[in-house]
Amino acid sequence: METLDSAAVRLASLGQPHRLAIFRRLVVAGPVGMAAGDIATAMDMPASSLSFHLAHLKRAGLVTVRPDSRLRVYAANFSAMQALVDFLTENCCGGRECHSAGASTLEYASHG
Repeated sequence: METLDSAAVRLASLGQPHRLAIFRRLVVAGPVGMAAGDIATAMDMPASSLSFHLAHLKRAGLVTVRPDSRLRVYAANFSAMQALVDFLTENCCGGRECHSAGASTLEYASHG
């Protein structure tokens, strides 16, 4: 379960364009994750910059890292991502039926 403080830390971490792009890349990679070098290549980013951003995401609890032979493999922390989404939507529309997947913003506004 997210707290206001942990949600703020995670959202701040994702509020930087490079980190958001890295996190999205790891979400696409799924639970198997990606080696740091492969992420750097895919993101066209120097290893030192990537390390900085990955460390930030790791501190926020949004990514995990595991050794694999001589590589470090990073993966999105899907339970943390889901907890953040749940936190953001837990009081959606004050309990009234509202925005569903695929509904437009205009449809959402008409429910209020």
